[in-house]
Amino acid sequence: MKPKIAIIVCGLSENRQFVTNSYVQAVRYSGGLPLIIPLVKSNVAIQEYISLCDGFLFCGGGDITPLLFGQEPVDKLGETNITLDIFQLRFMRHVLLSGKPVLAICRGMQLLNVACNGTVCQDISIKVKDSINHMQRSFSRKDISHKVTVKSGTHLHRIIGNIVYTNSYHHQTIDRLGKGLISCAHTSDGIIEGIELTGHAFSIGVQWHPEAMYRTTPVMRRLFSSFIHASRLADE
Repeated sequence: MKPKIAIIVCGLSENRQFVTNSYVQAVRYSGGLPLIIPLVKSNVAIQEYISLCDGFLFCGGGDITPLLFGQEPVDKLGETNITLDIFQLRFMRHVLLSGKPVLAICRGMQLLNVACNGTVCQDISIKVKDSINHMQRSFSRKDISHKVTVKSGTHLHRIIGNIVYTNSYHHQTIDRLGKGLISCAHTSDGIIEGIELTGHAFSIGVQWHPEAMYRTTPVMRRLFSSFIHASRLADE
């Protein structure tokens, strides 16, 4: 049977919950069975979803409420939703305790860091002066924007190699790394583009959007395939 992949709700819009279709398709084409997980205010329901599913995908989205990582909001902070933030953080922490595979993308990577008691820099300009552009304005989200260098000996390196050219849609960045996390990829200006949790079978966060590049870039397909493979092993 295909491994069941939980795609955690990306965001809320009025009375709707949504997940962007490219995440669903990337999981499906990689051999997983995508299941969309809604926001539920119940630890019992969260545990039932974790028992049901084999792997967990945390998607991109808006900024995380700074109070949840011990900071006051700054002027350049984007739109936040504390209800969604609290749910996703609770879900992430339960998943990490389960030991099941996690792939965390863009906001999802920052969420993984906060769930491990790390912090987020609320705007790259606060951390790095004269940084490269991390919020591209290209015709298509699948277009590449910059180069990412991957650290040798890491799980991410074994999957995608030394260098990867990625898209980029973020104005925030990892600040203090959370407990047990290591930085495994960065851009030329020192911005962290990949993290992973040590001692975990598969818990990887990337700052770019591999789901948007899935059809055009083989290395992005390898990332999803590795995640699905780890999830299949978790089910055995």
